[in-house]
Amino acid sequence: MQLSPEAAVGSHIESQGSWPTRRSAILDWLVHDTREQRFIDNILVDLCVKLRAAGIPVGRATLHFRTLHPQWLGARILWRTGLKEADLSTFSYGVETTPQFLASPINEIFNGATEVRQNLEYLDDTDRPAYPLYQEMHAEGLTDYIAWPIYHTLGKRHIVTFAADVPGGFTEEHVAFLKDLLPALTLVSEIRLKNILARTLLRTYVGPHASEQILAGATTRGSGTTVGAAILICDLRDFTTISDMWPRDDVIDLLNGYFDAMSEPIEKHGGEILKFMGDGLLAIFPLSNPEACANLLQAISEAEAAVDALNEENSRNGREVLRYGVGVHVGDVMYGNIGSRSRLDFTVIGPAVNVASRLETLTKEVKRPVLLSKAFVDMAGCEAAMESLGAFPLKGLGEPVDVFAFAANGSSVVRQKARS
Repeated sequence: MQLSPEAAVGSHIESQGSWPTRRSAILDWLVHDTREQRFIDNILVDLCVKLRAAGIPVGRATLHFRTLHPQWLGARILWRTGLKEADLSTFSYGVETTPQFLASPINEIFNGATEVRQNLEYLDDTDRPAYPLYQEMHAEGLTDYIAWPIYHTLGKRHIVTFAADVPGGFTEEHVAFLKDLLPALTLVSEIRLKNILARTLLRTYVGPHASEQILAGATTRGSGTTVGAAILICDLRDFTTISDMWPRDDVIDLLNGYFDAMSEPIEKHGGEILKFMGDGLLAIFPLSNPEACANLLQAISEAEAAVDALNEENSRNGREVLRYGVGVHVGDVMYGNIGSRSRLDFTVIGPAVNVASRLETLTKEVKRPVLLSKAFVDMAGCEAAMESLGAFPLKGLGEPVDVFAFAANGSSVVRQKARS
């Protein structure tokens, strides 16, 4: 049976579904006009301002997200009246087992509740738990609270909450209006969260500068650039013996402690760790920063102090004292994508990297933990804090390289010079 054009149109309209229950300018804005805004916290602020202007008495709103971050389990974005910018709080792993979290409406949502609603004006006239959060919001003059889950792809559950600040709280019409925003808010927030996730994962695994390069489109094999950099390569000594002697969990703790001691000063002083290589790491300090060489020296000085403190703790706990070797050089490196057609590594290569690597290996022979090339020492202007060890032939390199180590008080001289 062939339908008339009018009947076909009518049938099409009937099949369009039930959302939204009614159109609104705010819903149109969420769907069509937020594409230029990268950050979900700014969108939340704009949304709440628009809701108040439309007569929806939102005095407080939050978004709660679980993240894939090496340090943080999740984050909360909070807006309340008077704030021009949202307040962002991060939460460490393990927060979900704390009494504060367990005694919260957020825990109810994460445990499967599809809605939590609480009259804040008359807290005693309810059978619901009197969570501390309710008391806090009541003291702020808020009158009504509602929380809903936001479902992202693959069942990932996040949360949005709204609280009213007028007598009587939200009307049923207000609640229906807010609930109508949830599908659009879900899509808008998931896109931004995925953007944050991509940036976080790239920063975690390839470093901040490389991650920006990749996000900017440097994703093809061979793409990259030549940069001048001070190069640092370090390696943990006797790690094979340690890993054979100690239980796996102890070995991982030792290695993580060592990398914390080495990495935090490097990143603090503008270095970029490009990769961890088993028990070693490769970092660069781009010479685009005039203080790159001084920053590298300061990072080594602080890393030495951090490893000393770690070794004191290891000794108290009956663990191995950790030893390391560091090679430092300066020069041009090729910085970009290298690898197979389908698996790339964003790293640096070149003769300057090879020199730093050979110097790190040489530390085993000369029994000095840090070795620096003359080229680096000259550029850094730090010869007064160094001891010349002479020229050494390095494997695979033509000419011998003049090698320096910290003098007896070299690290303290570097530290004092950096402070002045």
